Amino acid sequence: MLLVVVENAPPRLRGRLAVWLLEVRGGVYVGDYQSRTREMIWEQVKDGIEMGNAVIAWSTSNDAGFDFDTCGENRRRPVDFDGLRLVAFHPSESS
Repeated sequence: MLLVVVENAPPRLRGRLAVWLLEVRGGVYVGDYQSRTREMIWEQVKDGIEMGNAVIAWSTSNDAGFDFDTCGENRRRPVDFDGLRLVAFHPSESS
């Protein structure tokens, strides 16, 4: 299983994602691909996200059962905590 969520993404990126994945809600895309296709999709997201942000999550054989990555301007960042991926919430720039 593969999940991609985008915010403030340009229309051409959203259209490109719709070629490979099913948009079940605005900016929420799901599909089921192997790692090579997933990496190709994620490269397209990183190249086309511009001022938006995105997160990708996929099924894998680790303790959590999934892994994820982010790109773009976002206050939530993945961190490694003894082999477990968690999310760190950073304060806004204005704080």
